[in-house]
Amino acid sequence: MQLYKSRGFGEYFQDTFSFLKHHGKHFYKHFFVINGIFLLILMVMVYFFSKFYTDFIFGGIVSGNGSNAFDEYINQNAGLFFVLLFLFLTVGLVAGIITYAYVPIYLKLYAKNNTNDFTATDIINTYKANIGKIFFYLLCGIVIAIPTFLLVGLLTFVLTITLIGILALPLVIGAVSLFYQGSLMEYLNGKNGAWESFGYAWKLMSSKFWASIGCVGLFYLMSYVAQQVVALIPYIFSMVNLFTEIESGVSPNPQDIGKTLTITMVAIFLLTFLVSTFLNLIVQLNQGIVFYSLKEENENINTKSDIDLIGSGE
Repeated sequence: MQLYKSRGFGEYFQDTFSFLKHHGKHFYKHFFVINGIFLLILMVMVYFFSKFYTDFIFGGIVSGNGSNAFDEYINQNAGLFFVLLFLFLTVGLVAGIITYAYVPIYLKLYAKNNTNDFTATDIINTYKANIGKIFFYLLCGIVIAIPTFLLVGLLTFVLTITLIGILALPLVIGAVSLFYQGSLMEYLNGKNGAWESFGYAWKLMSSKFWASIGCVGLFYLMSYVAQQVVALIPYIFSMVNLFTEIESGVSPNPQDIGKTLTITMVAIFLLTFLVSTFLNLIVQLNQGIVFYSLKEENENINTKSDIDLIGSGE
């Protein structure tokens, strides 16, 4: 599939799913090869943190002494708690950076080879070659985030006043996300500096504003709805099981209720974590399809290549 291709609103959707259909196995396989160890550590830590949290919350509901028990535990294990919290934040930051840069790097290699004929080693080497750029981009992104999120926060507040405004919130999220992701993709391509890349990403978005942010916003909305539906599945099963026991005349033990709710919450945390990882990659991939399409329309990269090939054959 050609990345550098002029597309309309509908083709943004079609080509995103077409890319997943033809290259999804390679795409996800190499993601988990590269980022799997960090995600595994995060899942284990999420499990223990969520179990710790739900044990105290639901234990407190049953015993009526949750708040005091929590304070007592923190006071007795403050050192261990903050070490684990620091470790969780560190691993989460590293995993977040690797995950966020994965799609731009993957698509950069795909566009270079015009196919997915590259290995995990090629992706890792590209990470290494661009590690300085990635961290500098993060610093620039933080600086730009200050005015950006002040403006977005004000706009979000205004939109939430009306029902129509609430429905437009995915467009705001899509605009900010595409702005940042497009900037990183342009920066990693090496033609512009970090600050110039942010300006260039805005220029591309502005050239086809509503079609681009509308598509990305809809992908975000679909991803959010899917995550909520998946998160409800273990909750519904546990509630149905609980009410079935009550209707059958069995008086449930408060301790059993606490254990059931704990298992349910942990399952929701872990399931949501996995599903959100899969879906966020699809959303990022869609942003990549939109970016390369807008870039082609602005620079005619593929058209120029075709002309050069015709010239070389004469």
